Amino acid sequence: MATNKKKLLIVETMPQDGWALFRERGDIEAIEFSNAISAADFNALLRQHAPVHGVALGATAFGRNEIVSADGIEVVTRMGVGYDAVDVPALTEIKVPLMTTGIANSPSVAEAALFMMLWLAKRAAELDAMVKAGQWAKRLGAIPFDLLGKTVVVVGFGRIGSRTAKRCVAMEMNVLVYDPFKSKAEIEAAGCKHVADLDAALPQVDFVSIHCPKSSQTVGMFDAARLQRLKPSAYLVNTARGGIVDEAALYAALTSGQLAGAGLDVFEKEPAPGDNPLFKLANVITAPHLAGVTSEALYRMGLQTARNILSVLDGAPIRDNVINREVVD
Repeated sequence: MATNKKKLLIVETMPQDGWALFRERGDIEAIEFSNAISAADFNALLRQHAPVHGVALGATAFGRNEIVSADGIEVVTRMGVGYDAVDVPALTEIKVPLMTTGIANSPSVAEAALFMMLWLAKRAAELDAMVKAGQWAKRLGAIPFDLLGKTVVVVGFGRIGSRTAKRCVAMEMNVLVYDPFKSKAEIEAAGCKHVADLDAALPQVDFVSIHCPKSSQTVGMFDAARLQRLKPSAYLVNTARGGIVDEAALYAALTSGQLAGAGLDVFEKEPAPGDNPLFKLANVITAPHLAGVTSEALYRMGLQTARNILSVLDGAPIRDNVINREVVD
């Protein structure tokens, strides 16, 4: 039986408040799918329910094959801010907007980046293990240090990087910012120092915090040569995307004494295999790509994702959340 309803495929992590926005609408049919679905099964699901007019994605990829399978796609959204698994040019060719959740999880990632800096500085894992092992007498052999007065370079000054910088300023750190797409005036207005040459800045920093998108320009951005510019007492924190840091080069720097430690929420291959050599290092702390996933962030991202989809279907896209803005301008 024919229907005029717009059909949506929605990732299972969508919170109930997001689902509620869809249920309020008599012209929407929303179908849940697993975030762990394979590419083949996702394409089969799209074909089964075609025409599919909108999708809300978690980690699932979306490209030319999915466009064909959907047979009527009007909007693609990510319940997050990264979109390296989405073929943006393919969507732009057919004038379909790709949308993300804007600032919904930015505070969460910024907090996670600062948390990793503090975890490393305060030697949290070592001290916790020491107490639980009854090695109290060894505590003076693992003295923590303060973030106060330390220098951090924030790489990327977008929604997340700017919030991370703000938190570092609050910790009374010296905050340098490298972002070739942001003006010196904007960076200095936030109480930070603008850095035009990243390589020249690296030898003076105690921390690197990475917040740039993953692209052809940033893959391998922190390779062996760049890591060697850091002083041996420096730490690197990556809550952006795997692949921006060359993991083999990072391992070499960490095991040779060229780098003091690292905090990693993201990896070149995800899920990260258990035999990743970085996992064997005591000076590396890790998380399973969860920096932007808190209970509050999920709520904010869910609502924003639902609003993003409905804005396009209603003919009034939320422009600030559109990645390929040329399709709505």
